[in-house]
Amino acid sequence: MKDEVFLNWATPSIGFVVVAAGRGERAGQSVEGPKQYRRIGGVPVIRRTLDVILAWPETAAIIIAIHPDDTTLLETALAGLDTAARERLGVIHGGATRQASVRAGLEALAATGVSHAFIQDAVRPFIDATLLDRCRNALLAGKAAVLPALPIAETIKRADADGLVLETVPRAGLYGAQTPQCFALADIIAAHHAAGESGRHDFTDDASIAEWHGLAVHLVEGSTDNVKLTLQRDIALADETLSARAQPAFVPDVRTGNGYDVHQLVDGDGVTLCGAFIPHDRKLSGHSDADVALHALTDALLATCGAGDIGDHFPPSDPQWKGAASRIFLERAAEIVRARGGIITNADISIVAEAPKVGPHRLAMRQNLAAFLGISLDRCSIKATTNETIGFVGRREGICAIATATVVYPGSAA
Repeated sequence: MKDEVFLNWATPSIGFVVVAAGRGERAGQSVEGPKQYRRIGGVPVIRRTLDVILAWPETAAIIIAIHPDDTTLLETALAGLDTAARERLGVIHGGATRQASVRAGLEALAATGVSHAFIQDAVRPFIDATLLDRCRNALLAGKAAVLPALPIAETIKRADADGLVLETVPRAGLYGAQTPQCFALADIIAAHHAAGESGRHDFTDDASIAEWHGLAVHLVEGSTDNVKLTLQRDIALADETLSARAQPAFVPDVRTGNGYDVHQLVDGDGVTLCGAFIPHDRKLSGHSDADVALHALTDALLATCGAGDIGDHFPPSDPQWKGAASRIFLERAAEIVRARGGIITNADISIVAEAPKVGPHRLAMRQNLAAFLGISLDRCSIKATTNETIGFVGRREGICAIATATVVYPGSAA
């Protein structure tokens, strides 16, 4: 990497100075180096900052001011960056103070042909395009200097060196400054030169230099996410947040199966629905006991794990199932579901029949479902309706049932 890269754009636009020459003593020591090179969510802080800036369509040039000892650290942070992105980067060595580093960066930026400078802390990796757009729009509206900031929310106290509170400072009109701080490039360079010539090297940000030089600095709304990583705890929290976001989302594997069955009514003495015998002048015709409701629910359960349907497991051609109680089919379906780790959480059956009346037997039917499936009564629902004398059900030629089963399986559906 060259020590300096100067580019020439035909159309003046916006350039960035990314300040990354600090040592970050308050963040403590780390084998990864100063805080701008420490990893959050597996990516160096400075790389996250640069990625946002590079992705913003209005960025024409970027000058990074680094400490002379950090060339290798920066190269590592930029690993994998494509050629087009690298061609937009220039690297210089910063000075002994932030103010000196910014001045050097601005002078390098002047050679790129841009008209405006956005000065950004490398350790504010959570800037976003919306904030950058707000700053640009304010400049386009004719503001000479733009500062993103947020109103101070906490009560402010002034204290002496011993920690004794001297006064409570009214917080009305007080704001916390953020970056990028944005200027017409010629104006902020002139302000820095004037500060240096006056022996002023104590400014803590560029808006302060602009104010001192007589530039009108206008606020735009900052971002609560645009925090500066100052302490070790800040870096740790950022890492925890980003690492958690990188984990695949856990989506409970909740599956719903549907079943439908119909049986013809023939002469007889009663029907069996959900294991309950209901006296009637007809019966349901079928190879087993023809419990249409349990047949539909059996199919619904099997559907939750792709295990076919009732006919696959209990073919009507097999004589062993002739006259069999349909609870056998349902209990077997429940076993198949549980063998695959499923937990049955709900069973719902709608019975469509003109007669007999289901209502007087609903509780017994629900109790049967709860016993057959091994779940609580409140997870078992039985509903009944007529077909308003329409169709084969309306003509009392048969009864149909529609069932829905809900099962939770292990793992994530994501």
